[in-house]
Amino acid sequence: MRARRLRAGIAVAAAVTLVLAGCAESDREDDGSSSSSDKTLVFGVAGDAKALDPALTSDGESFRVTRQIYETLVRPEEGGAKIVPGLAESFEPDSSGLKWTFKLRKNIKFQDGEAFNAAAVCYNFDRWYKSTGLMQNPDVTYYWQTIMGGYEKNESADLTTSLFKSCTAQGDDTAVIETTKVTSKFPSALALPAFSISSPKALQQYNANQITGSADDIKYPPYAMEHPTGTGPFKFVKWDTANKTVTLERNENYWGDKAKIKTLIFKTISDLNARKQALRNNEIQGYDLVAPADVAALKSEGFNVLTRPAFNILYLAINQNGPQKGALANVKVRQAITHAINREALVKAKYPEGSTAATQFMPPGLEGYNENVTKYEYSVDKAKQLLAEAGVPNLTLKFWYPTEVTRPYMPDPKGIQELITADLQKVGITVQLVPAKWSPDYLNGVQATTDHDIHLLGWTGDYGDAYNFLGTFFDHATQEWGFNNPALFEAFAAADKEADAQKRFGMYKDLNKQISDFVPGVPVAHGPPSLVMAKNVTGVKPSPLTDERFVGAEVK
Repeated sequence: MRARRLRAGIAVAAAVTLVLAGCAESDREDDGSSSSSDKTLVFGVAGDAKALDPALTSDGESFRVTRQIYETLVRPEEGGAKIVPGLAESFEPDSSGLKWTFKLRKNIKFQDGEAFNAAAVCYNFDRWYKSTGLMQNPDVTYYWQTIMGGYEKNESADLTTSLFKSCTAQGDDTAVIETTKVTSKFPSALALPAFSISSPKALQQYNANQITGSADDIKYPPYAMEHPTGTGPFKFVKWDTANKTVTLERNENYWGDKAKIKTLIFKTISDLNARKQALRNNEIQGYDLVAPADVAALKSEGFNVLTRPAFNILYLAINQNGPQKGALANVKVRQAITHAINREALVKAKYPEGSTAATQFMPPGLEGYNENVTKYEYSVDKAKQLLAEAGVPNLTLKFWYPTEVTRPYMPDPKGIQELITADLQKVGITVQLVPAKWSPDYLNGVQATTDHDIHLLGWTGDYGDAYNFLGTFFDHATQEWGFNNPALFEAFAAADKEADAQKRFGMYKDLNKQISDFVPGVPVAHGPPSLVMAKNVTGVKPSPLTDERFVGAEVK
């Protein structure tokens, strides 16, 4: 995910019933071999959470906390991207693909003691669907709009008809959700934290929908700031804004295996070097977004560096409607730019071990990845030849790049820009650099204006589906890429509504081939980001989706 307001296609769901074997869970008892049961784990994070009602947030730091408090009907498997049962032990569609039946786990309580059941599930869906006022602001309910579109009563002409149609409780343990069309987004998108199930009683008691302020200054209600209530293994204790900490404690009534630690604290330490020093001083017991240059040193000191599987893409976008739109609309010029960039050398110089140069706009391992796409090997001579054939041997490009930021897919923006600039200059392209602060200047500049020829940006997948990458970028016209390709957009629409998963995967492969031949930009790299834990902390499994669960964390 990233901070942007683009449509996102989310994971494919196989049209079969998924049943989780061995559902019975037993309470853990400390056997005396570990003192973890009364321990506190402090995890250092780069920024504050925005709010603790996951329906109202889309940022990673908010989700990191709420993933411990709440649960969803379906979820990604631990350490992977495959969708597996969550609060629903099985789910299947009817023959039309429009009506999904979720069989719910029994004997689960919310953290306020209220029963989790089908009525609670439908209450949550109806709450989201019936949102009004500031609840329809795209910054407030981003993922509802991204996945479901509009609401029961849309208050903006920009909103579309809702994908969600209805939720019906059939007894306590069966919820039937009906959609308005077949789409690859459903039901796997329900694994997003934004679709976490909250206690209906707590939502009502703490005025969860009473958002105030303005579109530019959102004020969140008490539920989102002081009373988040889910079914997860940790429950909320306090949010100390002065000390920049959020404190959770073990949910002793959790339906699954209990957390092994008693207290979990997320502490904001914005500076990366300060987080590293705090770990060395044992002020924290872990932190995220380890600098690639620090990995070897931390490992040598005995810290547990956990490397996530690469589930991202850095790309160099080529804007066909920018200052040099005449030249960049020529596919030979775009091919020349792609041949000019030495991706292998860039990855070796700027990325951690395990990173790979990209050949397409999605990571390997996802269904739909196509080994046979057109590849553009590094060749200065080929790039010069194509520029000459296109009649633009003297090309000047306005190159935007971000400052004051690192991203999992972009660990060193300035350094990456410098290498790409040098490569472009070798083939005779003049580069005009435009550095800009990441938010809001850079994101607004490259996504909402046409004042850029090329720029760096990327994506970390929400869930394990090709559409979540390809469709996010290319299933509609945007300012970022500056092209209109109706045939490509129609091919995406056909893939999205294909109910047969295997057919859909084949369509994704074809889309990858079309995109590679069209050359909208240059897929650059896939980088595996890391988090680190203290020497005596085990049990946290790295997730490609940053879906780390601290329920298994153990401090010895």
